[in-house]
Amino acid sequence: METSGATRLDDPAYKAAVVDLLGVLAYGELTACIRMATDSDLAPSVRIKAQMAGFATTEYRHYEMLVARLEAIGADAEAAMQPFVSPFSAFHDRTRPKSWIEGLVKAYVGDGIAKDFYREMASFVDDETKAVMDLALDDEGAGDFIVGVVRDTMKTDRTAQGRLSLWGRRLLGEALSQGQSVAVERDALAGLLVGGEADLSEIGNMFGRIQERHSQRMARLGLSA
Repeated sequence: METSGATRLDDPAYKAAVVDLLGVLAYGELTACIRMATDSDLAPSVRIKAQMAGFATTEYRHYEMLVARLEAIGADAEAAMQPFVSPFSAFHDRTRPKSWIEGLVKAYVGDGIAKDFYREMASFVDDETKAVMDLALDDEGAGDFIVGVVRDTMKTDRTAQGRLSLWGRRLLGEALSQGQSVAVERDALAGLLVGGEADLSEIGNMFGRIQERHSQRMARLGLSA
């Protein structure tokens, strides 16, 4: 039964925003699961294959949490995700990795930027929805694993650092562009920001914080932002 979020979810505009937010996050987790599982087949060792497959399972579990929340508030999960299928496909077509290590960097950097955006948006939703989002946005150790693998790769491949740094910068531009499109083009989400009293300057600050976290993420990998 709804508690703190019940009254807000009676507001059609607010509910539409929550459905959009959960829908885009759920579809993002589903595609992340598929990509991680696919990339695991290209990994150079059984140990890395197994760990990547495990993280794919984690992404799918997050997807299930978000679908359950959508259903709990009376939304059709598939319909909620459908508007984001084409934008996600376009983003992944533009950022198709050329190697398994680029795929890992994309999972850490690209998905990290997206998740930072969703964390910012979570501050505008009811407690029940935020709790589910927080669980779904926890990488459960995937980041530490990727950092270790990328740093080990750079020890044996002198060209990797420059190449992957360029790749990370490209991912930042593409991910920010997608995030801004989602925030602006979906009226319900834009309304959530406005309803949460986030003015244009605060929205700018939000994207500034996302870029700062990207720089920190790149530094952890040993790459230049």
